[in-house]
Formats: sequence, C-alpha cells, structure tokens
Amino acid sequence: MTRELVYTGFMSLDGVVDSPGSTVEGHRSGGWVMDTEFVPEAFSLKGEELADTTALMFGRRSYEAFAPIWRDSEDHAAYRDLPKYVVSTELKDSDLIDGWGSITILRSVEDITALKAGDGGAIFIHGSAELARRLGEADLIDRYNLLVFPVLLGAGKSLFTRADQDKRPLRLRESATYSNGIAKLVYDVVR
Repeated sequence: MTRELVYTGFMSLDGVVDSPGSTVEGHRSGGWVMDTEFVPEAFSLKGEELADTTALMFGRRSYEAFAPIWRDSEDHAAYRDLPKYVVSTELKDSDLIDGWGSITILRSVEDITALKAGDGGAIFIHGSAELARRLGEADLIDRYNLLVFPVLLGAGKSLFTRADQDKRPLRLRESATYSNGIAKLVYDVVR
C-alpha cells in the first residue's frame, strides 16, 4: 500500500494559490484570503485534515516561509512533532531549523516516489505551488483539498500545469459552500 500525497490549499477561482495572506509573491493582489469575510465553518477543512496528516511536505520557499512561524505557533502545534520533508536541490541540512521535529531533504521526484511507496499515512503539501504542479505532472498527487475563494486575480502561481498532457480525471469526494462564497472541493485523482 502506498502513502497518499495530498495537496491542501487556498485557491482563487482562476487557479492562483500564491500570496493568500501577504504580498510576498510580488503581484498587487496578495493577501486575498484576508479580504474575504471570515466564516469559521469555511475553514473547518483545515482542522479536519489534522486527523489524516502523518507528515508534511514543502518546497524550499514554502518551508523557509512557514517553518519559523509554524514551529512556534499554537495554531500549528499539532504539526510540531510530525515528520517533515522539504524538496530542494539547493537546501543543506545546516539550513534546517531546530525544534520542529524530524526534517528530511528530498532531492528528486524519485525520492518522493520512494517515500510514497513506504509505510505510513497521508503526507500533506501546504503552499508549495511549484512543487505541487511538478508532482501533479508526474502523477504523484492523490488528492486535492481545496478552499476556492470568490476572487479572480489574473496574476500569480497556478497549482495546475498549463502544459498539454493526458487527461487526469478527478472524483469529487466532498464539497460544501459557505455564506462568504468559499467553496470546499475535495477531489481524488482517478487512476
């Protein structure tokens, strides 16, 4: 049995997943999650995921952004002791932060394939649009947990490739809509 690789994230209706809470990516529409009325039930998916999460995976830039904040955040305390994997060809072990559980650097898609083939539960990818896009292209993502926000950004990183590729059907596992216009869409990749 292989481990499930799950992408989870906030996405605009036109597919942008970067800068949901800030302007880090440099386009003028950063911070778009904070511009949507807060309705607690619209974010319940994030809490539900904790029961399934046995490990976290990040691309280098998302790791560098999240690690110093999430390590000390009470909102993310459940993640502290989980194994973490950072996919990077540049990061060195000396670049990793202390006090946030075991962190392993993976260097290639082959490393990720081997990790998925091992024992253990679901591995969740937060942020990391470029990593998720590459893993989707390699048919390694098993599920997408998306909170789709009612906004069109026009600029930013997309979760999905724009390259011509074979069709990949998805099966809707769960969905819900909320009073603030957010839609929860949970899709399994059909193989």
